[in-house]
Amino acid sequence: MKTSLVRDIGILIARLVLGVIFLAHGLQKLTVWGYDGTKAGFEGMGVPAPAISAFVATWVETLGGIALILGVLVPIFGVLLFLVMAGAFFIVHVDNGIYVSDGGFELVAALGAGALLLAAVGAGAFSVDRFLAPKVPFLQNA
Repeated sequence: MKTSLVRDIGILIARLVLGVIFLAHGLQKLTVWGYDGTKAGFEGMGVPAPAISAFVATWVETLGGIALILGVLVPIFGVLLFLVMAGAFFIVHVDNGIYVSDGGFELVAALGAGALLLAAVGAGAFSVDRFLAPKVPFLQNA
């Protein structure tokens, strides 16, 4: 199970699944709730600097989701997505227990851990990063 092909397929599947989830959440903030609705929601949850936080979360999730799907700059977007999920964990979800149905942290923890893992292991062979790696040193493990 340690073959390069199996590893790269596993990374691809993880990138696609996490990327679609992040993209869907970012687009929900952008198109369903809109900026004002997202900002109001963040205010209601006690998120600091809700105007800035709503903007950052929306665009990191949207662009980060696209980046994971394509495998572009995965170490950078993996860390950014992890940081957004860490903020959601500590600011909104940690006091609600584990279950997402209770407003808990299971989803943000899983998404954050997955994004951080991708940041650490890189995008794998089936990615744009593979072609960028010879020119960009921090992508050379992708």
